[in-house]
Amino acid sequence: MTALQETTRLLGCDFTSRPTRKKPIVLALGCLVGDVVSLQSLERFETDNSFLIALDAIPSWVGGFDLPFGLPRELVHTLGWPEDWLSCMLHFCALSREDIRLQFKAFCDARPAGQKFAHRQTDVPAQSSPSMKWVNPPVAYMMHAGVSLLLKARVTLAGLHPGDPSRVALEAYPGFFAKSILGGKSYKSDDVKKQTPERLIARKDILHALELGNNPLNLRLKLSHALREALIEDGSGDALDAVICCVQAGWAQKQHLNGHALYGLPKGFDPLEGWIVSV
Repeated sequence: MTALQETTRLLGCDFTSRPTRKKPIVLALGCLVGDVVSLQSLERFETDNSFLIALDAIPSWVGGFDLPFGLPRELVHTLGWPEDWLSCMLHFCALSREDIRLQFKAFCDARPAGQKFAHRQTDVPAQSSPSMKWVNPPVAYMMHAGVSLLLKARVTLAGLHPGDPSRVALEAYPGFFAKSILGGKSYKSDDVKKQTPERLIARKDILHALELGNNPLNLRLKLSHALREALIEDGSGDALDAVICCVQAGWAQKQHLNGHALYGLPKGFDPLEGWIVSV
């Protein structure tokens, strides 16, 4: 094992475009040892700047971030935006949220019912929301805030943008993993009134699959009793989502250690759109 492998940490991030004390950015920190992801801590950040400082303070990591890293090529082409990733993202991140909403809404309004949104190639197998959605969930705004932060941090976005090779960010999607365990059952809600016993049981089911290694990633999660209770009791699911992203990053790191230059991302994916890790 090389020094880099020994010091590389895993990050999992449940991101929000407007962090607050009530709805912070949640970061799960761990490491990969063999087939085990050892969860070390959960951290919460109420501002973008405090989150950016935390990323800069960790010298070497592979991280899964629950936000889109790219827009559908069809949308970009139709809007006449630059069709290389960095130029497109710089243009996108320079817009206001209202500009984004107006341009994306105009795109949707010009399309027939049932085909309003453009999709990335990865959205179909991942069953993920279109990255251009600005409501329910507002993933376009998450990308607007999150990609801007990752560019400021000068990290590498695998397969999309070169940066610090010792800090590698990957697009993650905890919902993809959760569906493989629960099917269509829900395990979280931001509405306290909807944080039901059934959803609590569903979070326990996800954790059970993670701890046993009985999951599509074939990795086992190791964590303390206190962290386990924190994940179960968080009815919003934000902490659990951060941990799932951390395990997805562990899967990516394992692919990299086995010789996969792109951390398990498929060859030939669209370098404008990006791809969700482990899909």
